[in-house]
Amino acid sequence: MPRNIRKIDTLVQKVPTRKKVAAYARVSSGKDAMLHSLSAQVSYYSDLIQRHSGWEYAGVYTDEAITGTKEVRPEFQRLLNDCRNGKVDMIITKSISRLARNTVTMLETVRELKDINVDVYFEKENIHSCSGDGELMLTILASFAQEESHSVSENCKWRIRKGFSEGELINLRFIYGYRIIKGKIEIEESEAEIVRMIFKDYIEGMGYRKISEKLREMGVEKLRGGKWNSERVADILKNEKYTGNALLQKKYVKDHLTKALVFNKGNLPKYYAEGTHPPIVDLEIFQRAQEIMKKNRARYSGGTSIRKYPFTGKIICGICGKHYGHKNKQGRISWNCFTYLKYGKDNCPSKQIPEEILISLSTQVLEIKKFDEATFEEKIKEIQVPESNVLIFVFKDGNVVKKEWNYKSRRESWSEEARQKAREISLNNMKGRS
Repeated sequence: MPRNIRKIDTLVQKVPTRKKVAAYARVSSGKDAMLHSLSAQVSYYSDLIQRHSGWEYAGVYTDEAITGTKEVRPEFQRLLNDCRNGKVDMIITKSISRLARNTVTMLETVRELKDINVDVYFEKENIHSCSGDGELMLTILASFAQEESHSVSENCKWRIRKGFSEGELINLRFIYGYRIIKGKIEIEESEAEIVRMIFKDYIEGMGYRKISEKLREMGVEKLRGGKWNSERVADILKNEKYTGNALLQKKYVKDHLTKALVFNKGNLPKYYAEGTHPPIVDLEIFQRAQEIMKKNRARYSGGTSIRKYPFTGKIICGICGKHYGHKNKQGRISWNCFTYLKYGKDNCPSKQIPEEILISLSTQVLEIKKFDEATFEEKIKEIQVPESNVLIFVFKDGNVVKKEWNYKSRRESWSEEARQKAREISLNNMKGRS
């Protein structure tokens, strides 16, 4: 009798997996109205995702006061990392312009997410990036968004430049010695006294670094925190706004994508507006400071223009980690740590290195008869300064050579010409005192 055999399939019910959904929201201004809008978007997306039965709430990522043309958006970058780590399956955002106004950036992001099966849904355009015609539509619409960003940027530039041409102080927010409230500039007297002291000390012969040390010892606070240094002192001495006048359009925005401010070196017209606000120092005092600054520049640089030297960016301080900078004092060239130059020996007690020592030792380690800049650049990666009178040459091929050196005595290092100049200075000083 034939057997009756039946196959019985086990019915295993598949538990439906819930899609992990996140939202991205962004506003390009920190104004109260914009922040209120951002708060409303967070509430809306949180409610939308949590009400959907097939979705699992993965959070709402928000960036405040950051434009869509900038790629450095902390929350957006965190969202992308969570997508790469499998924490998000789908992103909801209001529109293409909220994700990015740069077509290339937007498409690169969407394609990367598509490769890891993360869908992006744009509400306004009703487009899913993973759909068949999604990328074509995104390319077209993102181009429109980028052009819109360019148009808005050009309109803003036109308004700002028109204001400059009429002598208006546009977008002035911070300047030490003043308070700016709703476009009105008023003197902050306690800070103004510090500004006057800086000009007085400089005219009387005190240098940038000595003035910055004095300010730190006095416990004077900067406008936005941080330490006083030689650069900040120089910025104050160079700023014509302390005379009550303003040189406008010293910088400008190069393009609407990077939003980077660059110095105006004749690319656009500048405007000098007189009497735009109350002065802190007299024009005569300011001009005297500029004359001294000009003479000092000529004396220390030998009248040459700024250039990149063979050792620029190569020498690293072993105490603070900063690079060394070139210094020319009456023809005697040396290299000093930038921290020492800015803040003084209390912050970095590193010693200067005469350039003749650097050239001599570089020639030795490279095993060449005469120093050659091209050979040095080709073979030497960096020069480390672990302690005084010790240099470590690090080659680009990985080899390391340690060299020690000693200062020459002043008698040995001075030429006859330098001695004669010192005698003349000494005689002039004596005549001035008599």
